[in-house]
Amino acid sequence: MRKCVAPLLAASCLVATAAEAAPNAIPPILTGAPSAAAINARCDWFVGRSTAMRKALEQSKAKASVVTTLTAYDKLNELLNDGNGEAGLYRQVSPTAASREAGEKCEVRMASEQTKLSLSRPIYDHLKAIPAPADAATKLYMTRIISAFERAGIGLDAVGRAKAQMLSDEVSNLSTSFEANIPKGQKTITASVAELEGLPQDFIASKKPNADGTITLKTDSTDYVPVMTYAKSSALRERFYRAYNLRAYPENDAVLRDMINKRGELAQLVGRPNYATLNFEDRMLNTPDKVQTLLDAMSAAAKPAGERDYTKKLALLQQLQPGAKALQPWDSGYVSQLVQKQSYGYDRQEARKYFTYSRVRDGILKLTEDLFGVDIRPWKTPKWDPLAESYEIYDHGKLIGRIYFDAHPRDGKYEHANAIPLRYGARTALPVGALVFNVPNGLMEHGDVVTFLHEYGHLLHHIFGGQNQRWAGLSSFSTEWDFVEAPSQMLENWVYDYDTLKQFGVDASGNPIPRDLVEKMNRARYFDLGMGDMRQLGLSNIALQYYLRPAPADLGTAAHEYDAKYDLLPPAPGSQFQDSFPHLAGYGAAYYTYRWSIVIADDLFTQFQKNGLHDRATAERYRRLVLGPGGSKPAAELVADFLGRPVSLDAYRAKLAKDQ
Repeated sequence: MRKCVAPLLAASCLVATAAEAAPNAIPPILTGAPSAAAINARCDWFVGRSTAMRKALEQSKAKASVVTTLTAYDKLNELLNDGNGEAGLYRQVSPTAASREAGEKCEVRMASEQTKLSLSRPIYDHLKAIPAPADAATKLYMTRIISAFERAGIGLDAVGRAKAQMLSDEVSNLSTSFEANIPKGQKTITASVAELEGLPQDFIASKKPNADGTITLKTDSTDYVPVMTYAKSSALRERFYRAYNLRAYPENDAVLRDMINKRGELAQLVGRPNYATLNFEDRMLNTPDKVQTLLDAMSAAAKPAGERDYTKKLALLQQLQPGAKALQPWDSGYVSQLVQKQSYGYDRQEARKYFTYSRVRDGILKLTEDLFGVDIRPWKTPKWDPLAESYEIYDHGKLIGRIYFDAHPRDGKYEHANAIPLRYGARTALPVGALVFNVPNGLMEHGDVVTFLHEYGHLLHHIFGGQNQRWAGLSSFSTEWDFVEAPSQMLENWVYDYDTLKQFGVDASGNPIPRDLVEKMNRARYFDLGMGDMRQLGLSNIALQYYLRPAPADLGTAAHEYDAKYDLLPPAPGSQFQDSFPHLAGYGAAYYTYRWSIVIADDLFTQFQKNGLHDRATAERYRRLVLGPGGSKPAAELVADFLGRPVSLDAYRAKLAKDQ
């Protein structure tokens, strides 16, 4: 049942299910255009309700058991996660600065409530008293819960726990501020019309000239990526590059320094030598040494490919600039697409004519239906922006989840891409999630299509992992965090498949994308992968090294130093890219997650390569063994269940060797 009510405020239409209408149930998600007052009232409800539930559990006299104690804990943790997800959504997409700030403040409040739970000695003692569960999933859940309490500092005395609470609250505030400062720190530059030579005509036509005839460009990805890829003017590319790499600088420098140091102080308080050690303890790769070993092993595979990429790009640059001795960072994207065109016959501008947002969206939804046998229907519900979209997912006629898309950039909106869980599927709850990303509302780069499918993959994991779960804490993608990117990265392969692309790759005249163009795309696909991976290894090393020690005196200089260990084309001097590197907040030391996950993704994909990308039996087995369990098994077991063996780097190494 759907209805619009307004129990908390005006100016927002709320969407409720029958389950949500039950006494003490979570009020429905604020949609419409929520005001700051509405978000504040919403946050007050979450804090008040979670406080009451926490105190009730602390004071409980019931005999500790799975049915009573663990259920109460799981419901409380679910409430906190739901509140945090909503607050993050409001910060990222709300239409006014005031409402976004209200979301930002609510995120900090919800994180503080989560820390209060993780430092509650009475609740820890109740949970520890639960007899060993019989089923493996509940036993795993209990192990993770107890370990999380211990990492939070539950073993400290009262004074120590109070300090851990204070430090955790400070870190939460810093982390949220760091991420919020990035869209606030957006830069603009102006360009002459002549400097736009080389860019697609539809891009140029979309830019209204200023009074002096110049064009204003923003550091949003929808401006930055096309200019850095297609603009013939090296001077324009350099100017834009330098502006882009000064976003949120210097504002975020002080925030980042404090965040690194406070996290380090918290880690030492709970007996760890540094934050990276604490950060990795619940991961598949659970020590800094294991992460360092991974980075070096991946570098050994990627560096030869990267050096070949560099040589090809420099040779082409020398055709344009005789006497050039080295690539500059602002040249890399431009010459890369020229190499693809000259050496592989692949023209990115030709390809983008076939990727219109509305068709791509419909094609991605259709791909899900074909692979997994589900039915996706438009969901008529109020949204916060006229261009936001909503859908319901059905499996054999049963509603199994709801999703939102917020796909296009606008002022003040979150600038990157992520999936936000809003409701976790457990007991009678229906999983709900939002995909926030930024692509043009028109023609898209093929890279935009890849990003769309990647982030959408997280929503699928959230929905499929939220079915028939006893515990919200094992629902969705509640696995080890360095596994969580793997399913999404594996899914990217489908938008290089002709049988997939021909379903939605259609030009303005209705002609489907030619097979030979997709074949050229695949020939060019592995070029520049080596350099790209070395860049990602450099970023992984920055995150690792920052959190192995106190913050360096000069964060920018240190970032350049850490990056240079792997990156074959380091950022230009003067770049302060660390201040707009959002993962330093949310992922902490664990940006390596993307590298480890791609190793897993490449290995998982071997099963589809063997059986066919559209083989329903393989897709259903993948859903059942990898996505469906959510976090109810260790990630290594999920992978081994599907592959029949442990994960290996062999598929990753083979991929890097393809472009010789």
